[in-house]
Amino acid sequence: MKIYDISQEVFSCSVFPGDPPPERIEMMKISEGEICNLTGLKMCAHNGTHVDAPYHFIDEGKTMEEVDLHRFVGYAYVTSHEGDITAEDARRILKKAHGASDECDAYNRILVKGKATMTEDAARVFADNEILLFGNESQTVGPEDSPKEVHLIMLGAEVVLLEGIRLEEVPDGVHFLNAAPINLGGSDGAPCRAILMDM
Repeated sequence: MKIYDISQEVFSCSVFPGDPPPERIEMMKISEGEICNLTGLKMCAHNGTHVDAPYHFIDEGKTMEEVDLHRFVGYAYVTSHEGDITAEDARRILKKAHGASDECDAYNRILVKGKATMTEDAARVFADNEILLFGNESQTVGPEDSPKEVHLIMLGAEVVLLEGIRLEEVPDGVHFLNAAPINLGGSDGAPCRAILMDM
């Protein structure tokens, strides 16, 4: 079984502009006579590789612990794309995903490799098709300078967003995804250790 780690290392991860970076706190050190090494951390729920819950942009939306785990775990379709993802691109991606996953539901979890930005029209295509999860390599799924509308469209349809993944080593096609988030009750998002597996 081949396993691809598609997560960023937390303390050196990418951070959305304006968000505080993760901070590692050495609470205890054996080298200083303590009984063990003990690490504390301080971070934003959206640092590095993370998922967005609907509550991130929708005040009455589901919080992290209310999102069904089956959205984060299951077959996924990886595809390469550079630039804006248009509605036509979204339909093409979904058609390819359906064709590649006759025996599983990989078309429900779409992961885009490359420097891609979701447009509002493409977000509506994915939302209308009721996919479970959309993942991308950027720290936000929409345009960095105006991410709100894309998030409202997708999170409004309860499409969970997996942001800040790293897919450069992963071939296009069907893989098994585990991107289960940390169970942060009441939160708008959470970090995760996302992996893909070829079974």
